[in-house]
Parts: sequence; structure tokens; C-alpha cells
Amino acid sequence: MSYTETAMKNTRQTNINIHRDAWVEINISNLEHNIKQIRSNIPKDIKLLGVVKADAYGHGAVMLAPTLLASGIDMLGVASIDEGVDLRQAGINCEILVLGAVPIWAVESAVKNDLSISIFSKGHIQACEQAYIRTGIKPKVHIKLDTGMNRIGVSTQDAIEFIKEVQKSDFINLQGIFTHLAAAEESEKAFEQIEKWNDIINNVNTDGLLLHILNSAGTVCYDVPNSNMRRVGISLYGLYPDFPQDIEFKKPKLKQLISLKARVVNIHTAHDGEGISYCHTYQAKGDRTIATIPAGYADGIPRLLSNKIKASLNGVEVQQVGNITMDQMMFDITGVDAQIGDVITLLDEKHPIDEWAKILKTINYELTCRLKVRLPRVYTRGE
Repeated sequence: MSYTETAMKNTRQTNINIHRDAWVEINISNLEHNIKQIRSNIPKDIKLLGVVKADAYGHGAVMLAPTLLASGIDMLGVASIDEGVDLRQAGINCEILVLGAVPIWAVESAVKNDLSISIFSKGHIQACEQAYIRTGIKPKVHIKLDTGMNRIGVSTQDAIEFIKEVQKSDFINLQGIFTHLAAAEESEKAFEQIEKWNDIINNVNTDGLLLHILNSAGTVCYDVPNSNMRRVGISLYGLYPDFPQDIEFKKPKLKQLISLKARVVNIHTAHDGEGISYCHTYQAKGDRTIATIPAGYADGIPRLLSNKIKASLNGVEVQQVGNITMDQMMFDITGVDAQIGDVITLLDEKHPIDEWAKILKTINYELTCRLKVRLPRVYTRGE
């Protein structure tokens, strides 16, 4: 079965048996749209790596992978071997790169599951040799350079020597070299890293290698001739990273994939002066009609959003009231024609997750990753 056929099969699962009155919907059509937007910004010969770590930022890596590959993504990136194995066990057979640090004792597992790994130490080289001796298969690797992130990677001082050592090794299948921009939204810092990158790449043999430095923001804002692949993550899911303010660029028109919905499970009246939820952080002014939905902070809805967000019920904006609890939260639906079983929409394109991020002074990445603990996923197509 082709990737396209698999994607179509997967995304027909819109009427799955859900035993909760709260769920996340993922719009596959928006994913396809976003990839087209990203592709329109880069040369045709540039490859795209789709980052699906953290279960595709909470969207469901296994379910999205076929559509990603059918829509123009060339390979996938994960954070750990376990994430890569999950994709392999689901029948995903494209190139998969483990972007994070792989334990030296786990290199053999990566080899057996046909996963490419990031290496940046002598210990990694030795582990690759041992894995080759035991399996007869050369580990596929991308060398990770630290050009300014100060997280993992070969230092710029040691990079050229390290690359040449790996290239001389007859037990390693070197496939690429990469680094990561620490502050793509700050052009001065980005250009400093790009300069360090160029100094290294210009002094080693890169024939046949994948060279990648640009992330979602970098793909939009910068052109690095010494690279032939882009790594895109958050933009795939219709969400924007921070962009630099001092340079011109073409901003893609992205569509948020994720929606969060729940059914009303109770409606009652809170009388004047009565408090709602723990600690009574909200008190009714006059009689108010209160609806309860079965979703809370155990589902990834931050408690710090209590009394600060709105949602949509039957086309009307309603205010969340009282402290968000582990499994439930309440809304003031006074004046709304509603009944038990009606759907409240907390997140969609009209209620972007960026609004939550702004309230919490965090980033959209963190919040989508949170929405994955107990909420069933429903995959849809179309508007």
C-alpha cells in the first residue's frame, strides 16, 4: 500500500469509538496545505525533514507520517530511538533520523531498526564500531555540530577533525552533517551561527551528504547555500515560530491542525454570590448558568488558564470560570441556548493555541505537546 493510500485509510477514522466526552481533532487537509506553503518557499531540489518528535508535537506521529511522506516530506526526525521504533512498528519505512543524543549502549538497537543517529563524541564512534562488529551493518549517522546552541554537538574547534575521522572510518555510513539555530528569531545571532557553519562545511568533503541547519523559522527567513535540506517542525502543524523583526521574508499562510472539543455533561444555576470550583476564585454576580465539561489539567489544559480563556458553544463565545480541575472545568453559558451533550470548542483556527501561549507567557510548542495524555484523537479532512 502506498503512503497516499495509507494516509487516506488512516484519515477516514473520523467516527472512532470514543468513551470520553472530550477529544482532540486533527485536520489532515490543513497538514497538506501547510506542506505546500513550506515547499513554495524553498528551491525544488532542497529536501525536507519533517520533525515528528514528541508524538508529532502532540498531533500523533504514526497517524500523520503517511500524509507527511505523501505530501512532500522526504524523511522524518524523532527525539529518541523509542520514537523511531514506534514508527517502524507502524510500517513507516522512510529514512528516520534520531535528532537527540543516543545512548552509546543503544546504537545497536538503532542499527537493527534502520534508524539514523546523531553522533558527536569519540564514544559514539566506538559504539558504532561495536554495533558494526555485532551486526555486520554500518550504522547510519549524521554528525551534530554545536555552533551556538550549547546543548549537544561537536564543538566548532573540533568539528573538522571529527568529521574527517568519521569519514575515514570503514564501519560508519555517514549520511549527513547538521546543526541547530539557537535563536532564529534574532538575525544577528543566526548569522553568527551560519558563519561558523560555513567555516566548517567549506573545509570538509561534503559530497553526497545531507547538510541541514535551518529549522521552521530559518527555512522562511534565511538562505544558506551550504545546505541541501531543511528541518521543519512546528510550521507543519500550522503554528508559527518567532520570526526576526529586522529582515524581510515571505511568511507562509499556515492553518492550525489541532482542535480541542468537549461535550457539556452538566448544566446548573449558580446563584448570586456563590463560588465555583476549588478555592472559589470565581463568584457569581447574579444568577449564572454554568456548564461543566469533562476535561482538565490532567488532559494538558494548564490550570494557570483558569478564568482567562473563552470557548465557543453553539456559535456563542463563553467564558471559562473557576479553577480548572484535574478532570473537569466550567463555563458561564448564561443566555446561551444549550443542553447537555452540546459541544464546546476550546481550540480551533478561531481559537488559536497561541492565545493560550500568550496568556501563559510560553510557546505554542509546549502546549500542543501537553494535549496528549488522555484525549482521544479524531482525524478529519476538509474545512
